[in-house]
Amino acid sequence: MNHIRRSAVAGSWYPKSAPALAAAVDRHLADADHDNVTLGGELVAIISPHAGLMYSGPVAAHAYRLLRNGRVDVAVLVGPSHFVGFDGVAIVPSGGFETPFGVASIDAVCAADLAAATTIVREHPAAHAREHSLEMQLPFLQRVAPRTAIVPLVMGYQTSDTAEQLAEALASVLRGRRALLIASTDLSHYHDRAAAARLDATVIDCVSRFDTDALQYALKVQPEHACGGGPAVAVMRAAHLLGARHSALLAYADSGDVSGDTSAVVGYLAAAFGTFENAATKSSATKSSTTEVTDTNGGHG
Repeated sequence: MNHIRRSAVAGSWYPKSAPALAAAVDRHLADADHDNVTLGGELVAIISPHAGLMYSGPVAAHAYRLLRNGRVDVAVLVGPSHFVGFDGVAIVPSGGFETPFGVASIDAVCAADLAAATTIVREHPAAHAREHSLEMQLPFLQRVAPRTAIVPLVMGYQTSDTAEQLAEALASVLRGRRALLIASTDLSHYHDRAAAARLDATVIDCVSRFDTDALQYALKVQPEHACGGGPAVAVMRAAHLLGARHSALLAYADSGDVSGDTSAVVGYLAAAFGTFENAATKSSATKSSTTEVTDTNGGHG
């Protein structure tokens, strides 16, 4: 029997009823639509945060609104493990993940292909049981692309070898599929706003230059830059291997924008990677809505 992973944070991190959740997600998407950003071209990957919906939803919406313009058959979600330490990457091979919107079905064929492509991807149910980093992506994904299947991946110890091996496996398996890569990460945690902005600027710079080597080095020196830094590196590397050549910074904010408390904030970033028709355009938007598209060779070194 296929396993259905029940929601761990519905009713606390986001509304438990489908109508209330739809209203919240739609409000965030409508606010993001005010920027009227159109990238065009081919979207390969996004970075999206995973805090409570009221905190990081306004930023995540800037990434997920881009999915309305294309067809995606499978979304591969890569997030960090907050509760269980382990080597490699934990996969749920079949079944689905439940939210108030229903069950997001797992693409069992794609999952099996990925597990066969590398020994670092294996089943580890405990890693998924309480984990919110993937679950917080689903309300947006189910709302804008409800028929999209998923492959859920939780990264344990975020070593450079794990990120590189996962990236290579993702690229080999997803080539030829209509797939979207999703890296789930927040940025710095619980610094005052000024200190957080300095830490977050390092990640934002690496993402804006599509420089995975620089991001991996920054995380090695100071892992507190991002809780999902390893997943971000893996997704960026895989996106480049799949042909992405442009990065787009879509939005940045911190929890203080919602709570009003700037003494200990969490940073949030939304970004996209692909081959974009509007790669030469840059906007001068402000902090909470910052869109900048960069043409790059990916820094894959």
